[in-house]
Amino acid sequence: MADEVETFLKADLPNLAFPVLEDIRRQGKLCDVTLKVGDRKFRAHRIVLAASIPYFHAIALESLVNFAYNGRVEIDQNNVQSLLVAASFLHLQSVKDACCNFLNKRLHPTNCLGVRSFADQYMCTGLVEAANKYVQKHFKDVMRSEEFLNLPRTDVYEAVLLWVKKEIDSRQDCLPELMVKVRLPLLTPQFLSDRVATEELIKSSHKCRDLLDVARDYHLMLERRPLLQTFKARPRCCSDIPGMIYAVGGLTSSGDSLSTVECFDPLVSRWSVAEAMSTMRSRVGVAVLNGQLYAIGGYDGQDRLSTVEVFDQSTKRWKKVAAMNCKRSALGAAALNRRLYVLGGYDGVTSLKSVEVFDPENNVWTILSNMLKHRSASGVTVLDGEIYACGGHDGLSIFDSVECYNTSTNTWRYLAPMMSKRCRLGIAALNGKLYAAGGYDGSVFLKTVECYNPEKNEWRPVKAMKVKRSRVALVSTYGKIYAIGGYDGSTNLSSVEMYDPEKDTWEFVSPMTAHEGGVGVGVVPVEPEV
Repeated sequence: MADEVETFLKADLPNLAFPVLEDIRRQGKLCDVTLKVGDRKFRAHRIVLAASIPYFHAIALESLVNFAYNGRVEIDQNNVQSLLVAASFLHLQSVKDACCNFLNKRLHPTNCLGVRSFADQYMCTGLVEAANKYVQKHFKDVMRSEEFLNLPRTDVYEAVLLWVKKEIDSRQDCLPELMVKVRLPLLTPQFLSDRVATEELIKSSHKCRDLLDVARDYHLMLERRPLLQTFKARPRCCSDIPGMIYAVGGLTSSGDSLSTVECFDPLVSRWSVAEAMSTMRSRVGVAVLNGQLYAIGGYDGQDRLSTVEVFDQSTKRWKKVAAMNCKRSALGAAALNRRLYVLGGYDGVTSLKSVEVFDPENNVWTILSNMLKHRSASGVTVLDGEIYACGGHDGLSIFDSVECYNTSTNTWRYLAPMMSKRCRLGIAALNGKLYAAGGYDGSVFLKTVECYNPEKNEWRPVKAMKVKRSRVALVSTYGKIYAIGGYDGSTNLSSVEMYDPEKDTWEFVSPMTAHEGGVGVGVVPVEPEV
């Protein structure tokens, strides 16, 4: 009879061993590291700290100690996460930013979901946004990655069949719930017939077959399409904020300020009148924060305003919130990190360089670091987690300069100037680039457009608009850029142009019905995807 081998496993050994290690540590035995905090000293075992607390990983700790002396740190794939954790713990923001930049440059379909989760855990908002955009742009590759296939069902909205078939026995019952999230009406009739209708998982589910019938009706019964414009019939896009465009305030042809508001649905190219503001506002700042539309400052025909009101989509009503610290018209406004930022403008006496931030939870405005220049009528938007202020004037000179604000450091820095001096311009971000359009250069009303590449820190010309537009409002949604209203040197404009970045072309779309130009604009997201 062959010798038999038995294996004994004491599963609770780690749980029994660690209390012994703790007792050894308290006795000061076998310790190989001493931590000093103020006047207190703590002895410990290096291997235990490194295994239990990422901050104490020896490589990260040594690297940051060296950085404190020589300002240099080497970052690689093996140490970047440990360095970022340790830098966060020690409030070394510059090292933390460097780690985020390292990870951002190395985003890949196989790691972007993990990087996003890690960045979110350590409040790296810029990296979270970069990862989100990467997922949108490369989703077909991301959905084939192990990270995606191992996601919990609450995070899976696309590639439903691929995900279900990964573990068909446990996931098949989830199929109807997930198929609701797929825009079946926007697939081609051929694809619906050849690929969807023939899929056994679809054929075996009554609810999925009902969804397929709705998609077929969308293509076969054109007169019923307006009734089918539910959220599942709206296209997903890789634009930053897919939604409804709101045009707020502005001027009449006689120069009077307006409280009028109207909204534009890009899917049907139609304007409709919305609830008017409580105050007349021209040269108003507009931004969308947490799905709500804010109208900030402006000019009511007599005074520059510090008042702020917000339009709630659910109630369809405007309400006042806390006023800014400064009166501002021709200001810039942007939403970032669940806060509302306003910058520059004109207070009735001088152009401003002051900056304020609004906390909606506490209903309070706080002063931040000034811009590098006094800027009125500049173009302001958000790109890659930072706020850009482009052009404008100080009452004497019109600028081509561009400056950028980092919310983590509360500092401004100059970037490459635009190709043209511009005030009263429009600016928008799309697909990782900035677009500056129209404006006034001191002698000419402009229709030229230029595009900024942040990776190269350079501007280049793109196709000019069809019409000269000063005081133009520029906004991006559904993968396109819209130039709304403005002034051509003699007439206020109600016309609207749409730019397709893939074709580098502008075309007219439906004009505004209630405005003659000089509006502020914001994009209110369509019903959020869950």
